[in-house]
Amino acid sequence: MHQRILIMFMTNYDFIVIGGGVSGLSAAMYATRLGLSTLTFAKMPGGLITTTHLVENWPGIKQISGPDLAMSIYDHAKSVNAEIKNEQVLSVTKENELFKIQTSSGEYLAKAVLFSTGSEHRKLGVPGEKEFENKGVSYCALCDGAFYKNKQVAIVGGGDSAVKEALLLSQYATKVFIIVRKDTLRCEPTNNEKLKNSGEKIEVLYNSEIAEILGSAKVEKIRLKDGREMNMDGVFVAVGHLPQTDLAKNLGVELNSKGEIMVNRRAETNLPGVYAAGDCDDSEFKQAITGSAEAVTASYYAYHYCNKGGNY
Repeated sequence: MHQRILIMFMTNYDFIVIGGGVSGLSAAMYATRLGLSTLTFAKMPGGLITTTHLVENWPGIKQISGPDLAMSIYDHAKSVNAEIKNEQVLSVTKENELFKIQTSSGEYLAKAVLFSTGSEHRKLGVPGEKEFENKGVSYCALCDGAFYKNKQVAIVGGGDSAVKEALLLSQYATKVFIIVRKDTLRCEPTNNEKLKNSGEKIEVLYNSEIAEILGSAKVEKIRLKDGREMNMDGVFVAVGHLPQTDLAKNLGVELNSKGEIMVNRRAETNLPGVYAAGDCDDSEFKQAITGSAEAVTASYYAYHYCNKGGNY
């Protein structure tokens, strides 16, 4: 009896979306258009795409900034009256046939849930990284690049993100070093061409790793594993991301060895009524456009799940 009284005072939804990045906002828009009563929790509206300088692979838009792309999807969602709350989700549990979402401000019930919780920047894990975070160590060239005008900086990473960060930093810094652990860069051909055309302003150091970041009040130099020391005003880290999947794990959602949520082509997890999309799932190819598509797919199948009251 007491439990029933508690549920009466909770707000019930068909579909709750956890995460307000490109994937979560796409689901908010699509599920609302489908007629599902949908609530989206966006602790950080826009997600990591807001730290991206330029997006040049979103179909139909030749070039757009990450923040502008995120805002356009947010505005689209709001235009169809999608409900979006800036609350942090603390836990997700199963209550009879419904999912209970506990946030920093209240409790909510839903028939189906989408995890679009994204990822966070992977750290280097070397001495000096933590000590000099925001004092010369950064994970976002768009956010902090302008502070390094006419200075010398390093970007650590061998992927496309590292190359794009280096190209942006070269607009400010006098010299940019890309520190690559292996003997090759893994970037899109168009960005590789831009790198080649950057002249001497960007230099790639292959087979190199940072052993320590040194300084007093701020970053002053780096020491490589081969013993070399280089004067450096800033260190930018672009070595991948870690999926944010603790909420899903605690619910009983199956993860792979990387901690990513395992999904099928319908964006379904091992639990009926639970879906995942974007950087937090086990899709090998992670882009804003693929995360958006996964979220739309999840919304479609959540619509059928909610309207048929279970499996379909």
